[in-house]
Amino acid sequence: MQAAVQRHVRTNAFAEADKVISFVLSDPQVQQARAQIEAAETELGMELCARLQPFQDCYEQAVRDGDAARLTGICPGKHGRWGRICVLDDGHETSIEEPHWGHNSEGQPIAWVGSAPDDW
Repeated sequence: MQAAVQRHVRTNAFAEADKVISFVLSDPQVQQARAQIEAAETELGMELCARLQPFQDCYEQAVRDGDAARLTGICPGKHGRWGRICVLDDGHETSIEEPHWGHNSEGQPIAWVGSAPDDW
């Protein structure tokens, strides 16, 4: 019985949090900020493309080959659920001070900073 009550409380808490998050994300100022961030990420992604495209090529080859060793050495800054996978080597943020870089779900080069999901 106690486990069922705890599940119910958690479910209600998640539902309430989802409502609050949806409300905040629907605010016009938040939408404007989102658009500005997306534009900046796309612009930076394009600027870095010439230098970082070989990482994307290596990633795609590793996926085709099933190269688990190569894939496990890639940055954990992945947001595959939202269409982004950083294809740089693990530790790139500190060793070469680059942002995360890869392609978005539309195939455009994109660069982003931090590890917050891009699910807005």
